[in-house]
Amino acid sequence: MSNTAAPGSDAPPPLRTTHPSADEDAPPFPNPAMPLYPFLPRVATRHGLRMSYLDEGAGDTVVMLHGNPTWSFYYRNLVLSLRESYRCIVPDHIGCGLSDKPPLSRYDYSLKSRIDDLEWLLEERGLTKNLTLVLHDWGGMIGMGFAARHPDRIKRIVASNTGAFPLPPGKKLPRSLWWGRNTKLGAWLITRRNAFCKYAAKWCATRRPLPADVRAGYLAPYDTAAHRVAVLKFVQTIPLAPGDEGYDIVAGTAAALDKFRDTPTLLLWGMKDFVFDHHFLEEWKRHFPHAEVHTWPDCGHYLLDDAGELAIMRVWEFLQRYPI
Repeated sequence: MSNTAAPGSDAPPPLRTTHPSADEDAPPFPNPAMPLYPFLPRVATRHGLRMSYLDEGAGDTVVMLHGNPTWSFYYRNLVLSLRESYRCIVPDHIGCGLSDKPPLSRYDYSLKSRIDDLEWLLEERGLTKNLTLVLHDWGGMIGMGFAARHPDRIKRIVASNTGAFPLPPGKKLPRSLWWGRNTKLGAWLITRRNAFCKYAAKWCATRRPLPADVRAGYLAPYDTAAHRVAVLKFVQTIPLAPGDEGYDIVAGTAAALDKFRDTPTLLLWGMKDFVFDHHFLEEWKRHFPHAEVHTWPDCGHYLLDDAGELAIMRVWEFLQRYPI
Protein backbone atom coordinates (compact mmCIF):
# COMPACT_ATOMS: atom_id res chain seq x y z
CA MET A 1 0.00 0.00 0.00
CA SER A 2 1.29 3.42 -0.89
CA ASN A 3 1.82 5.82 2.02
CA THR A 4 1.23 9.00 0.03
CA ALA A 5 -1.89 10.51 -1.49
CA ALA A 6 -2.08 11.27 -5.19
CA PRO A 7 -0.57 14.64 -6.19
CA GLY A 8 -3.10 17.42 -5.76
CA SER A 9 -5.54 15.15 -3.92
CA ASP A 10 -7.37 16.41 -0.84
CA ALA A 11 -7.80 12.86 0.42
CA PRO A 12 -5.99 11.92 3.64
CA PRO A 13 -3.04 9.55 3.38
CA PRO A 14 -3.98 5.86 3.60
CA LEU A 15 -3.92 4.21 6.99
CA ARG A 16 -0.64 2.81 8.22
CA THR A 17 -0.68 0.39 11.11
CA THR A 18 2.13 -1.37 12.90
CA HIS A 19 3.33 -2.60 16.22
CA PRO A 20 5.93 -0.37 17.90
CA SER A 21 9.33 -0.47 16.26
CA ALA A 22 12.24 1.84 15.65
CA ASP A 23 10.85 3.13 12.37
CA GLU A 24 8.56 6.05 11.62
CA ASP A 25 5.41 3.96 12.05
CA ALA A 26 6.04 3.43 15.74
CA PRO A 27 3.89 5.43 18.16
CA PRO A 28 5.37 8.90 18.65
CA PHE A 29 5.95 8.23 22.34
CA PRO A 30 7.11 5.02 24.04
CA ASN A 31 4.74 3.17 26.34
CA PRO A 32 5.24 4.89 29.70
CA ALA A 33 2.97 2.68 31.77
CA MET A 34 4.20 -0.90 31.59
CA PRO A 35 3.21 -3.26 33.13
CA LEU A 36 -0.17 -1.62 33.81
CA TYR A 37 -0.66 -0.99 30.08
CA PRO A 38 0.66 -4.23 28.54
CA PHE A 39 -0.28 -3.51 24.94
CA LEU A 40 1.39 -2.94 21.59
CA PRO A 41 -0.29 0.16 20.16
CA ARG A 42 -0.77 0.61 16.45
CA VAL A 43 -0.56 3.82 14.48
CA ALA A 44 -2.86 5.54 11.99
CA THR A 45 -1.34 8.46 10.09
CA ARG A 46 -3.62 11.15 8.71
CA HIS A 47 -2.51 14.49 7.31
CA GLY A 48 0.96 13.74 8.65
CA LEU A 49 -0.23 13.26 12.26
CA ARG A 50 0.09 9.92 13.97
CA MET A 51 -2.77 8.56 16.07
CA SER A 52 -1.88 5.76 18.45
CA TYR A 53 -4.62 3.22 19.11
CA LEU A 54 -5.16 -0.24 20.49
CA ASP A 55 -6.58 -3.03 18.35
CA GLU A 56 -6.85 -5.95 20.75
CA GLY A 57 -8.76 -9.20 20.51
CA ALA A 58 -11.32 -10.54 18.07
CA GLY A 59 -15.08 -10.62 17.79
CA ASP A 60 -17.70 -7.86 17.81
CA THR A 61 -16.08 -4.43 17.72
CA VAL A 62 -16.09 -2.37 20.91
CA VAL A 63 -14.85 1.19 20.43
CA MET A 64 -13.70 2.87 23.65
CA LEU A 65 -13.31 6.64 23.66
CA HIS A 66 -11.51 8.49 26.43
CA GLY A 67 -11.82 12.08 27.59
CA ASN A 68 -9.66 14.76 29.20
CA PRO A 69 -7.07 14.57 30.71
CA THR A 70 -6.86 10.80 30.26
CA TRP A 71 -5.87 8.53 27.38
CA SER A 72 -6.48 4.92 26.37
CA PHE A 73 -4.78 3.98 29.66
CA TYR A 74 -8.18 4.62 31.31
CA TYR A 75 -9.59 1.53 29.57
CA ARG A 76 -6.61 -0.77 30.27
CA ASN A 77 -8.47 -3.16 32.59
CA LEU A 78 -11.61 -3.21 30.47
CA VAL A 79 -9.56 -4.16 27.41
CA LEU A 80 -7.84 -6.94 29.33
CA SER A 81 -11.24 -8.26 30.42
CA LEU A 82 -12.94 -8.08 27.02
CA ARG A 83 -10.28 -8.90 24.45
CA GLU A 84 -10.74 -12.67 24.69
CA SER A 85 -14.27 -12.27 23.30
CA TYR A 86 -14.38 -8.84 21.63
CA ARG A 87 -12.28 -6.70 19.35
CA CYS A 88 -11.32 -3.59 21.34
CA ILE A 89 -10.48 -0.44 19.36
CA VAL A 90 -9.17 2.28 21.68
CA PRO A 91 -7.67 5.43 20.12
CA ASP A 92 -5.67 8.14 21.79
CA HIS A 93 -7.10 11.39 20.45
CA ILE A 94 -4.58 13.62 18.70
CA GLY A 95 -2.64 15.49 21.38
CA CYS A 96 -3.33 12.77 23.95
CA GLY A 97 -1.65 9.63 25.20
CA LEU A 98 0.85 8.14 22.77
CA SER A 99 -0.44 10.10 19.74
CA ASP A 100 1.27 13.09 18.18
CA LYS A 101 0.96 16.33 20.13
CA PRO A 102 1.06 19.00 17.44
CA PRO A 103 0.99 22.77 17.94
CA LEU A 104 -2.12 24.74 17.05
CA SER A 105 -0.57 25.60 13.71
CA ARG A 106 -0.91 21.94 12.65
CA TYR A 107 -4.18 20.86 14.27
CA ASP A 108 -7.20 22.86 15.43
CA TYR A 109 -8.25 20.59 18.34
CA SER A 110 -11.92 21.15 17.51
CA LEU A 111 -14.78 18.78 18.26
CA LYS A 112 -15.41 18.43 14.53
CA SER A 113 -11.83 17.34 13.95
CA ARG A 114 -12.10 14.80 16.75
CA ILE A 115 -15.21 13.27 15.20
CA ASP A 116 -13.61 13.36 11.75
CA ASP A 117 -10.55 11.53 13.11
CA LEU A 118 -12.68 8.79 14.63
CA GLU A 119 -14.81 8.42 11.52
CA TRP A 120 -11.70 8.15 9.34
CA LEU A 121 -9.96 5.63 11.60
CA LEU A 122 -12.95 3.29 11.72
CA GLU A 123 -13.64 3.52 8.00
CA GLU A 124 -10.00 2.89 7.10
CA ARG A 125 -10.08 -0.20 9.29
CA GLY A 126 -13.29 -1.35 7.60
CA LEU A 127 -15.28 -1.01 10.83
CA THR A 128 -18.52 0.37 9.42
CA LYS A 129 -21.19 -1.77 11.09
CA ASN A 130 -22.18 -3.48 14.34
CA LEU A 131 -20.25 -1.11 16.60
CA THR A 132 -20.47 -0.85 20.36
CA LEU A 133 -19.45 2.52 21.82
CA VAL A 134 -17.96 2.84 25.30
CA LEU A 135 -17.88 6.51 26.26
CA HIS A 136 -16.29 8.57 29.04
CA ASP A 137 -15.96 12.33 29.52
CA TRP A 138 -15.29 14.06 26.14
CA GLY A 139 -15.46 10.60 24.57
CA GLY A 140 -19.23 10.81 24.92
CA MET A 141 -19.54 13.91 22.79
CA ILE A 142 -17.03 12.62 20.24
CA GLY A 143 -18.59 9.17 20.08
CA MET A 144 -22.20 10.31 19.94
CA GLY A 145 -21.26 13.00 17.43
CA PHE A 146 -20.00 10.17 15.25
CA ALA A 147 -23.09 8.10 16.04
CA ALA A 148 -25.36 10.95 14.96
CA ARG A 149 -23.68 10.82 11.55
CA HIS A 150 -24.03 7.03 11.32
CA PRO A 151 -26.85 5.79 13.56
CA ASP A 152 -27.17 2.57 11.60
CA ARG A 153 -23.65 1.53 12.60
CA ILE A 154 -24.24 1.68 16.37
CA LYS A 155 -25.69 -1.44 18.03
CA ARG A 156 -24.88 -0.87 21.72
CA ILE A 157 -23.91 2.11 23.89
CA VAL A 158 -22.10 2.17 27.22
CA ALA A 159 -21.84 5.65 28.74
CA SER A 160 -20.10 6.58 31.97
CA ASN A 161 -19.78 10.08 33.46
CA THR A 162 -20.04 11.84 30.15
CA GLY A 163 -22.33 14.00 28.01
CA ALA A 164 -23.81 14.10 24.52
CA PHE A 165 -25.94 17.23 24.78
CA PRO A 166 -25.72 20.82 26.02
CA LEU A 167 -25.20 21.54 29.72
CA PRO A 168 -28.26 20.12 31.50
CA PRO A 169 -30.78 22.43 33.19
CA GLY A 170 -29.65 23.40 36.67
CA LYS A 171 -26.02 22.44 36.06
CA LYS A 172 -23.39 25.17 36.23
CA LEU A 173 -19.87 24.87 34.91
CA PRO A 174 -17.63 24.20 37.94
CA ARG A 175 -15.53 27.21 38.87
CA SER A 176 -12.26 25.37 38.33
CA LEU A 177 -13.25 24.63 34.74
CA TRP A 178 -14.48 28.20 34.27
CA TRP A 179 -11.05 29.53 35.23
CA GLY A 180 -9.30 27.11 32.87
CA ARG A 181 -11.70 27.89 30.05
CA ASN A 182 -11.79 31.67 30.31
CA THR A 183 -8.66 33.10 31.93
CA LYS A 184 -4.99 33.43 31.10
CA LEU A 185 -4.13 32.34 34.62
CA GLY A 186 -6.14 29.17 34.18
CA ALA A 187 -4.44 28.43 30.87
CA TRP A 188 -1.03 29.02 32.46
CA LEU A 189 -1.83 26.68 35.33
CA ILE A 190 -2.98 23.95 32.93
CA THR A 191 -0.02 24.16 30.55
CA ARG A 192 2.86 25.35 32.72
CA ARG A 193 1.99 23.80 36.08
CA ASN A 194 0.07 20.76 34.83
CA ALA A 195 -2.64 21.62 37.34
CA PHE A 196 -5.54 19.99 35.48
CA CYS A 197 -3.84 16.62 35.02
CA LYS A 198 -2.51 16.56 38.59
CA TYR A 199 -5.87 17.57 40.04
CA ALA A 200 -7.66 14.85 38.08
CA ALA A 201 -5.18 12.16 39.10
CA LYS A 202 -5.61 13.15 42.75
CA TRP A 203 -9.34 13.86 43.01
CA CYS A 204 -11.20 11.98 40.25
CA ALA A 205 -11.15 8.73 42.21
CA THR A 206 -13.09 9.25 45.43
CA ARG A 207 -13.67 5.76 46.87
CA ARG A 208 -9.94 5.28 47.29
CA PRO A 209 -6.91 7.24 46.07
CA LEU A 210 -5.28 6.06 42.87
CA PRO A 211 -2.08 4.10 43.53
CA ALA A 212 1.11 5.99 42.75
CA ASP A 213 1.86 3.90 39.65
CA VAL A 214 -1.64 4.52 38.24
CA ARG A 215 -1.34 8.27 38.84
CA ALA A 216 2.02 8.19 37.11
CA GLY A 217 0.47 6.34 34.17
CA TYR A 218 -2.20 8.99 33.71
CA LEU A 219 0.32 11.84 33.95
CA ALA A 220 3.14 10.38 31.87
CA PRO A 221 2.03 11.56 28.39
CA TYR A 222 1.54 15.14 29.63
CA ASP A 223 5.05 15.74 30.88
CA THR A 224 5.76 19.13 29.27
CA ALA A 225 3.80 22.28 28.46
CA ALA A 226 4.06 21.45 24.74
CA HIS A 227 2.42 18.10 25.44
CA ARG A 228 -0.56 19.71 27.21
CA VAL A 229 -2.07 21.61 24.29
CA ALA A 230 -4.93 19.12 23.98
CA VAL A 231 -5.59 19.24 27.72
CA LEU A 232 -6.01 23.01 27.54
CA LYS A 233 -8.02 23.02 24.31
CA PHE A 234 -10.49 20.46 25.63
CA VAL A 235 -11.18 22.85 28.51
CA GLN A 236 -11.21 26.03 26.42
CA THR A 237 -13.62 24.59 23.85
CA ILE A 238 -16.32 23.36 26.25
CA PRO A 239 -19.42 24.48 24.29
CA LEU A 240 -21.82 26.20 26.65
CA ALA A 241 -24.00 28.41 24.47
CA PRO A 242 -24.97 29.04 20.85
CA GLY A 243 -22.06 30.69 19.11
CA ASP A 244 -19.43 28.73 21.04
CA GLU A 245 -17.18 26.58 18.87
CA GLY A 246 -18.73 23.13 18.53
CA TYR A 247 -22.08 24.07 20.06
CA ASP A 248 -23.84 23.40 16.76
CA ILE A 249 -22.47 19.85 16.80
CA VAL A 250 -23.54 19.36 20.41
CA ALA A 251 -27.06 20.63 19.70
CA GLY A 252 -27.31 18.55 16.54
CA THR A 253 -26.15 15.45 18.37
CA ALA A 254 -28.71 16.00 21.13
CA ALA A 255 -31.44 16.32 18.51
CA ALA A 256 -30.34 12.97 17.03
CA LEU A 257 -30.43 10.99 20.27
CA ASP A 258 -34.00 9.85 19.63
CA LYS A 259 -32.58 7.64 16.89
CA PHE A 260 -31.10 5.42 19.62
CA ARG A 261 -34.23 4.82 21.66
CA ASP A 262 -34.16 1.16 20.66
CA THR A 263 -30.38 0.76 21.02
CA PRO A 264 -29.36 -1.26 24.08
CA THR A 265 -27.74 1.23 26.44
CA LEU A 266 -25.87 0.90 29.71
CA LEU A 267 -25.26 3.87 32.01
CA LEU A 268 -22.57 3.53 34.69
CA TRP A 269 -22.19 6.51 36.99
CA GLY A 270 -19.89 7.63 39.75
CA MET A 271 -22.13 9.98 41.70
CA LYS A 272 -19.27 11.98 43.27
CA ASP A 273 -18.16 13.32 39.90
CA PHE A 274 -18.05 17.11 40.33
CA VAL A 275 -18.62 17.72 36.60
CA PHE A 276 -20.66 14.86 35.12
CA ASP A 277 -22.89 14.55 38.15
CA HIS A 278 -26.54 13.60 38.68
CA HIS A 279 -27.66 16.38 36.31
CA PHE A 280 -25.93 14.62 33.43
CA LEU A 281 -27.17 11.19 34.47
CA GLU A 282 -30.76 12.42 34.57
CA GLU A 283 -30.37 13.92 31.10
CA TRP A 284 -29.04 10.62 29.78
CA LYS A 285 -32.01 8.83 31.35
CA ARG A 286 -34.39 11.33 29.77
CA HIS A 287 -32.97 10.65 26.31
CA PHE A 288 -32.53 6.90 26.95
CA PRO A 289 -35.48 5.86 29.14
CA HIS A 290 -34.84 2.23 28.25
CA ALA A 291 -31.25 2.29 29.55
CA GLU A 292 -29.94 -0.06 32.21
CA VAL A 293 -28.49 2.13 34.99
CA HIS A 294 -25.94 1.38 37.71
CA THR A 295 -24.69 4.04 40.12
CA TRP A 296 -21.97 4.15 42.76
CA PRO A 297 -22.64 6.82 45.41
CA ASP A 298 -19.04 6.85 46.69
CA CYS A 299 -17.24 6.80 43.31
CA GLY A 300 -16.02 9.69 41.20
CA HIS A 301 -15.14 10.54 37.62
CA TYR A 302 -12.59 7.76 37.07
CA LEU A 303 -15.23 5.09 37.60
CA LEU A 304 -13.32 2.19 36.03
CA ASP A 305 -10.58 2.76 38.61
CA ASP A 306 -12.90 3.60 41.51
CA ALA A 307 -15.49 0.84 41.08
CA GLY A 308 -12.97 -1.46 39.42
CA GLU A 309 -13.99 -5.03 38.69
CA LEU A 310 -17.64 -4.48 39.51
CA ALA A 311 -18.04 -1.81 36.82
CA ILE A 312 -16.16 -3.99 34.34
CA MET A 313 -18.44 -6.92 35.21
CA ARG A 314 -21.46 -4.76 34.47
CA VAL A 315 -20.09 -4.03 31.00
CA TRP A 316 -19.35 -7.71 30.35
CA GLU A 317 -22.81 -8.79 31.47
CA PHE A 318 -24.45 -6.11 29.33
CA LEU A 319 -22.56 -7.15 26.19
CA GLN A 320 -23.46 -10.77 26.81
CA ARG A 321 -27.11 -9.90 27.38
CA TYR A 322 -27.38 -8.02 24.08
CA PRO A 323 -25.45 -10.00 21.47
CA ILE A 324 -25.20 -8.55 17.98
